[in-house]
Amino acid sequence: MTDRLKGKTAIVTGGASGIGAAIVKRFAEEGAHVFSTDVQTDLGENVAAEAGAIFVEQDVANPDDWAKVTKQVQSDTGRLDILVNNAGIVIGRSIEDVDLDSWHRLLEINLTGVMLGCQNAIRVMKTNPEGTTASIINIASTSAFAALPGDVTYTASKSGVRMLTKSIAVHCAQSGLDIRCNNIVPGATHTAIIDEAAKVVPGMIDMAAAMSPMNKIGQGADIAGAAVYLGSDDAAFVTGSDLLVDGGMLAVHPGY
Repeated sequence: MTDRLKGKTAIVTGGASGIGAAIVKRFAEEGAHVFSTDVQTDLGENVAAEAGAIFVEQDVANPDDWAKVTKQVQSDTGRLDILVNNAGIVIGRSIEDVDLDSWHRLLEINLTGVMLGCQNAIRVMKTNPEGTTASIINIASTSAFAALPGDVTYTASKSGVRMLTKSIAVHCAQSGLDIRCNNIVPGATHTAIIDEAAKVVPGMIDMAAAMSPMNKIGQGADIAGAAVYLGSDDAAFVTGSDLLVDGGMLAVHPGY
């Protein structure tokens, strides 16, 4: 690796598995001091130990947990350079099937959790010793552009994340804060969720691969590479953007 994040301190939520775990490992390889958070304690501790990161148990929908995490980061390192808001869930229910409790819980995690993360991160980033140069990376989804009829809440949450990111990016820029805020937009990516779905739906992985004109499914490492770029100084003039890592999924007309 190239030490592109050397000396930087990062928080990665949902770091126990999938895309989050891939980002934790890659950030550590690139020289970052990484704090990985999740509600999955055993998995999270294992991934963190393997990567050389620090694990902190966290429910991203809980404001007190955000205060706990950022307090530990500030106490341990005195700074925060990168936040990756990755934690999220799916429920797989259409508008006719979704119940209010499920709707509220998913939005608490996928959207409110991202807002709380950004709010708490900015507070710490403003106190960085060399000034406020920092990067917030939110994991959105292609469903922020093309709706999932079978998961109305997930679609709504990721659309919200996309515009939340832009609002934060412009606010920071106009406030004179050198804190960039960008979205990564993954396409179908091989995670534990896909593997679980494949147990129920034969051929699921092949179907996911077919969503891309490249006819392959994304890997966690693909998203991690994009996160390294946005977290690094190479992206110093990039804010409010949507970085598509979808194998061309959104570039092709659905009839082709």
